Amino acid sequence: MPTIKSSADLRNNYNEISSFFHTYIEPVFITKNGKGDLAVMSIEAYEELTSRFELYGLIKEGLDDVANGNTRPLSEAISSIRDNRKR
Repeated sequence: MPTIKSSADLRNNYNEISSFFHTYIEPVFITKNGKGDLAVMSIEAYEELTSRFELYGLIKEGLDDVANGNTRPLSEAISSIRDNRKR
């Protein structure tokens, strides 16, 4: 269940809400005039989220390569890695 706070709560209880962000790595939804306005999270939560997006992008890139037949035998890949390590 998402945590929802009003913009007045954010303004008046910033330290309390900031502590919540750092304790529970999840966004808090901020409302303005009773309507959803912002999703706010700690820097740690943001960095974790963007890291996941980056990982998912790399996984999709690999899956796309496999789907397009852009692959090579494992033995060839290992030989290439070993050759690069020797340099």
